[in-house]
Amino acid sequence: MSRHSIHFEAQIRKLKEMMLSLGSLAEESVRNSLTALKERDTVLAVRVINGDEKIDQMEVELEEECLKTLALHQPVANDLRLVISVLKINNDLERIADLATNIAERTIDLSKVSPIVFPSVFLDMGEKAQWMLKASLDAFVELDPGLARKVCCADDEVDIGLKAMYRLVQDEVRHDPERIERLTQVLSVSRYLERMADLATNIAEDIIYLSEGKIIRHQSEVFPKL
Repeated sequence: MSRHSIHFEAQIRKLKEMMLSLGSLAEESVRNSLTALKERDTVLAVRVINGDEKIDQMEVELEEECLKTLALHQPVANDLRLVISVLKINNDLERIADLATNIAERTIDLSKVSPIVFPSVFLDMGEKAQWMLKASLDAFVELDPGLARKVCCADDEVDIGLKAMYRLVQDEVRHDPERIERLTQVLSVSRYLERMADLATNIAEDIIYLSEGKIIRHQSEVFPKL
């Protein structure tokens, strides 16, 4: 094996490790933000907000490494798909962490008013979004397009949950208009969860592209039911 090949393989390992480290932090941020919300834990919420700067920095560093890899090694075929996929997933992970920060900010706002009993559909959305993020990263590690397709399928469930939340909030506001501010905050978090699920789906689609060379975005592929 040539020295160039050895250096290139080492660089590819570095990209994977950096991306998975970022993914781990994004998962932690999402998990902590939802825990803080349910437990009205403003200290944990502040920790999520303060941790976003580190995630932003890691995203920039990984992007720079990807661009350096493209410039120095000029990868082709599968290697090129890998670098492109890491570059795209990197951006989606940073955006997911931003959404976790938004949830933490809503948590601080909600801590100032009387507690809300979160409906089961809202809690299900949170659990599903977390699963989708973890599963999409597992699919990357295992290069598992089947698991990636299950993530894509799950996105519909989160979309349905968001529609249900709109209906619930509308009904609650009609019955108790004084709760509109609190309910609007909860609906905002529902939208953040739906967006997280979209971004996890983007990651899953990139895994399918990476493993099969197939771009399924904007296509009417039928995904398996969970």
